Amino acid sequence: MSSIRPYRASALLAIFAVAACHSASDGLPGDPADHRPWNGIAVTETVHFVGTEPFWGGQVASSRLTYTTPDNAEGETVPVTRFAGRGGVSFSGKLSGGAATLAVTPSACSDGMSDTGYPFTVTLQIGEETRQGCGWTDRSPRTGSN
Repeated sequence: MSSIRPYRASALLAIFAVAACHSASDGLPGDPADHRPWNGIAVTETVHFVGTEPFWGGQVASSRLTYTTPDNAEGETVPVTRFAGRGGVSFSGKLSGGAATLAVTPSACSDGMSDTGYPFTVTLQIGEETRQGCGWTDRSPRTGSN
């Protein structure tokens, strides 16, 4: 295993940590003078996520991430750690495909296949692979044809 590989799973975490040092022109949500962690998703909320090409999804609840695919509808559930930066929240753990980080940021999102709108954009990195998708919670629900 390369000495660089452990850092790849935490690359998205670094984005959130560095975000607190940038100016308002960087386009990050919130007040740039406010260095508190983003609180748009409470620790107690369940985060649901979906993606296409290939189809994938799941949820994060109670420090556990469940990742599903059409080939594994029951999913794989693993423990994760939560990190809240100024621009969103991320969850890191290890799936059978490798180190995994799910980054959730407040931004309107479309799955590209329906009229459903989502309040969060998600980026899922599993090992060397990065996937883009959308997310929602009960407090910030998806809209349209669910």
